[in-house]
Amino acid sequence: MALDIGIDLGTANVLIYVSGKGIVLNEPSVVAIDTNTNQVLAVGSEAYQMVGKTPSNIRAIRPLKDGVISDFDVTEEMLSYFIKKLNVRGIMSRPSIMICTPTNTTEIERKAILQAAEKSGGNKVYLEVEPKVAAIGAGMDIFQPRGNMVIDIGGGTSDIAVLSLGDIVASSSLRMAGDRMNQDIVNYVKDEHHLLIGERSAEQVKIQIAQVFKQDGDDDKHMQVRGRDTVTGMPRSIEIDSNEVEVAIHETLMQIVSTAHHVMETLPPEIASDIIDRGITLTGGGALLSGLDQLISQNLKVPVVVAEHPLNNVAQGAGILLEHMQKAGKK
Repeated sequence: MALDIGIDLGTANVLIYVSGKGIVLNEPSVVAIDTNTNQVLAVGSEAYQMVGKTPSNIRAIRPLKDGVISDFDVTEEMLSYFIKKLNVRGIMSRPSIMICTPTNTTEIERKAILQAAEKSGGNKVYLEVEPKVAAIGAGMDIFQPRGNMVIDIGGGTSDIAVLSLGDIVASSSLRMAGDRMNQDIVNYVKDEHHLLIGERSAEQVKIQIAQVFKQDGDDDKHMQVRGRDTVTGMPRSIEIDSNEVEVAIHETLMQIVSTAHHVMETLPPEIASDIIDRGITLTGGGALLSGLDQLISQNLKVPVVVAEHPLNNVAQGAGILLEHMQKAGKK
């Protein structure tokens, strides 16, 4: 029998949950292609190592942009590769797939995701919105008559949603998240230090030294960054600290906070009361930013907690939801 799978088809990473096994794959959403022959050379981690380092005939493509498919054929190739790698197909059957999308995805974008999943080897393909699935993966009971608020910050999108009785009460989706912060750091280093660095280097800076809410006694973190001098054109190295990183990404973070504020303003009073009691849960890779929970809590005046294993929540929730649907269908 085929094993059913839940997929977090992220802008930065693809995570796959296999029924009965848990999360078995977490790889970058990157495909390397030879432009002369259109042949796929590498997918996932292997392709990610090539980003910014390929000769002219090889392109390292990220087929998803801002949470949606920007290159349909390459997305299909990538999904097919991962599904084949996991060996989830049965002798006579194909897996059912639950796949997640941002809340503001258009009908055309949803169809593109459905078609890519079907062509890559799916039998029945279900779509569900990311914040709902992330909340389930984070262990929140969204099916009770009480408000639950989740902020899911991924690579391409930040999804903010309030859920009750298994559905969304209010939501908003911003097409700015981890990738935008990486670009913010690239731009800051270029403007302030006259140094061109790649997105991979910017991401390492964000992961290793970003501190978005500093308290008394917190030490500054420092890191060496290498790139090309914009004046001389020669390779150069500089030291950057956590204060500079906070300045670089501050505007993007405050946009996310502002959007969460707008969502809360639309809530019915009883739901708003629940959020004050229960707080907000942070999920997605952005939740790992040091001090982000404190920054949001200070601005929204509501408790904020980071989910356990926030990177895995969407894939985990997709798998759990699919298993429940399959059980309900068999009864």
